[in-house]
Amino acid sequence: MSPSKVMKRIGFTLLELLVVIAIIAILVGLLIPAVQKVREAAARMQCQNNMKQLALAVHGFHDSVRHLPVNSLVGTNYGPHKPNWSWLARVLPYLEQAALHDTARISINTLYQSREQAKAVVAVFLCPSDNAGGPRPDAADLGVWNPPFMEAGPTNYKGVSGANWAWGEKRWHNIGVNGEWDAFTRGDGLFYRSDYLHKKNLLAITDGTSNTFMIGEDVPEKTKWCSWPYANNAVGTCAIAPNARRLDGKDYDPWDWENNYSFRSRHPGGLHFAFADGSVRFVHDSIALQTYRAMATIQGGEVVSHP
Repeated sequence: MSPSKVMKRIGFTLLELLVVIAIIAILVGLLIPAVQKVREAAARMQCQNNMKQLALAVHGFHDSVRHLPVNSLVGTNYGPHKPNWSWLARVLPYLEQAALHDTARISINTLYQSREQAKAVVAVFLCPSDNAGGPRPDAADLGVWNPPFMEAGPTNYKGVSGANWAWGEKRWHNIGVNGEWDAFTRGDGLFYRSDYLHKKNLLAITDGTSNTFMIGEDVPEKTKWCSWPYANNAVGTCAIAPNARRLDGKDYDPWDWENNYSFRSRHPGGLHFAFADGSVRFVHDSIALQTYRAMATIQGGEVVSHP
């Protein structure tokens, strides 16, 4: 028998190779969405955990000081030359960040005096579904705008000022249950930028702590008003719908504070809120605006619950 008759064919034909490549491509195409879903599920879980820690820190502060942490936008000078610290800055010791709190001399120093500490990136303030803690190509993406400009560390989590609002598109205008339009100095929720003038404790929540928003999510890339040290950048209103967009479906400009001083996230379909009882729940974008607003107030008397 000749050697040629017993030789076996080695390797693939071009057609077979193309078929194998096509099969691999299909499998990869099926696998990538599954991997992305797993990653997003893990990110959502970590985001929930971050918000739970923040809620517990608020309760820890409250139990120690006998009132909620405050935002102190002092007088009419909204820049860095006042001790305009946020509630997030004040709960740092309850988040294992006492060293940052103490070196920044929160409530004693002005923001500008503690500008090096104010730039700190604090992991618990960041949602892993977002890139807020990553490289920032433009220092003006975050900070305190009144001269002199200073950079400030980002946050994906902000306090809920309530549901009153008097700016931007008419559909967002809403008078508060307290009879006020001004969410900055007379918010009808738990946190607003000058709430140091009206300190409150948890007993002020007559609507029920399990039905009242305390902390929500935001995305610094989509709004300029997201930094943890600054009172003006650590709160938002629920008068504006969650993940709100313009009527044409596009995102608002990041500088458009009148329409984006609110809450949004990178999570598909909605965002997390920490409630005043310390629980964390996912709120869908489809929530009725009336219900959403009612859950942001503390003394509205509305009969609502998380849908």
